[in-house]
Parts: sequence; structure tokens; C-alpha cells
Amino acid sequence: MADIYILHENDEWTAPLLKELDELGADYEAWHMHEGHVPLHEEPPHGIFYNRMSASSHTRGNRYSPELTAAVLNWLEQHGRTVMNGSRALYLEVSKAAQYASLETYGIRVPKTTAAVGDDALLKAAASMPVPFITKHNRAGKGLGVQRVDSTDALAAALETGTVDPSVDGVMLLQQYIDSPDSSIVRCEFINGRFMYAVKVDTGGSFELCPADACSLEESYCPTDAAPASPSFEIVENFNSPLIPKYEAFLKANDIAFAGIEQMTDRDGTTYTYDVNTNTNYNREAEARYGTSGMQEIARTLVSAAKGAAGIESY
Repeated sequence: MADIYILHENDEWTAPLLKELDELGADYEAWHMHEGHVPLHEEPPHGIFYNRMSASSHTRGNRYSPELTAAVLNWLEQHGRTVMNGSRALYLEVSKAAQYASLETYGIRVPKTTAAVGDDALLKAAASMPVPFITKHNRAGKGLGVQRVDSTDALAAALETGTVDPSVDGVMLLQQYIDSPDSSIVRCEFINGRFMYAVKVDTGGSFELCPADACSLEESYCPTDAAPASPSFEIVENFNSPLIPKYEAFLKANDIAFAGIEQMTDRDGTTYTYDVNTNTNYNREAEARYGTSGMQEIARTLVSAAKGAAGIESY
């Protein structure tokens, strides 16, 4: 049996982590959650389990991977296994509405947001939204469903013509539009629940790169891709924000070990937090310039946890 188990649905996103685990000589297994079965009447293997399930799995043909992962996580937690980014993290990963409610519990400002099911309900909700606003999917990732809307009539026309893509879970969000003066977002990365660094992302003003997600609808904008077409990712030296301790408290309360939390500051200087990515990735070019590696730190954390569980002195 392995010491470390990685639950995921994306080989490309997981490869950098497995490379780091190989370099540390870790004994691990990667469980691809595209399909499988959960022997609930049996005990799961012993070890450290890391959940990397993504809300955008359905865009890669893995429609039911989050549901399968939820069954596995419940099984693991029932038997007292150590799970990093467990069932609570998965719940928040696949529901932005749940994220916003939990963030606000910790005094973290989020954009005004309304969740709705059905076109009539969406139009009714739009009547109370300040314009412009954006549409987005409740279960998203990769900027899914993000469109700027300048009026209720414009939304009605978009719904009529079918240009508003439905969310895979049926829940659509209308959200306050945040006007960043320099079209940038800041993503705060956390390892083992503690702040590691912040990266500033130049979105170029494009809604093809959702400010709530590190990857855009275009694969060339994936943060794991160092191609020249990708947006500008720059790690911010000595980043300091009063939100950091609030983010850490939020992560601790929700049993989230690894996450990227994104924020945007509007023209009035008000900062809004609008996404929590529990399946976090890193931009390799930005890290190389800064001299750090998020995946390496995750790998070290997992190895240390595995050694601690086995009663071996860790890093």
C-alpha cells in the first residue's frame, strides 16, 4: 500500500505534483476519479489522502467525478483517515454560492450575488441587481458562464437566443460587476492552511479569463502553461493584506489545507473576494522568477504528514 493517495481527474494538472513526489522518493498512488467503485463495506487503505477534484471536471468529460469523489471522501472520513481538502472542501469547490456564504461568515467581503434556477427567476433577480452585472455558473471553473450584462433587457435577449450557457448543476449566478482600474486580480496561495504568496494576474480586461478562476476558457491561458499567450502572472513581493488572517481562519474552519483565494479591488479601493479554488495550480514562469514552487511545498507537506502518521520524523 502507498503512503499518499492523490484523488484527481486531470492528469496534466496533477503531473507537476507527482514529479515533486518522485523527487522526494514518496510512495504514492494517483486515483483518477473518472469512474470507479467505493467498497463501503470494507476499510480503506491507511495513508494520507489529498483531494484535487475540480469543479470544471465536466468540461473534460468527467461529469460525475465530483459525485464519485464525494462518496470516496465520506468513506475515508468515516474510517478516520487523514484527508487534506476533504468533503467540506469539495462541497465549497463545486458551489460558489456556498463559498460566498462561508466567506461572509469570516467577515470577508464578497460581491453582491444572487443564485437562481430557471430563466424567469433569473430575470426577476436581475431586476434588483445594479448594472452592469455578470452571469456565472455556480459550479464552474475555467470562467464558465461569465458574461457582462448591461441591462435586464440584455439578459432577457441573451436568454431568448440561448447565448447564456446553463450551469451543469442548474444554478446560475448574477453577480455585481467589479471594475478593476488596471484589469487585474490577486490570487493568494495557501499551503497547509498558511499563506505562501500572492500572485497578481493581468486579465487583459477579457472575460475569457474569469477573475474568479486561474484558467480561462481558452486552454492557452491555463496557469500551468508557460506559453507566451498566457496572461501576465507576477508574484507580489512582500504582499500584505488584512484579509490574510481572515482567509486562514476560513480555511481552518472548513478543513482546507491547500487553496488559491482570489480577490479584486475596484476603483474606489474596495476589495472583494469572489472565488476559492481548492484544486489550486501554479504558474511556473512566475514561480521560477520568484524562486519558489507551490507544488514542491504541497509535496513536502504530504510527505511530512505521511511520515508523521507513521511515527517517523518529518521535515
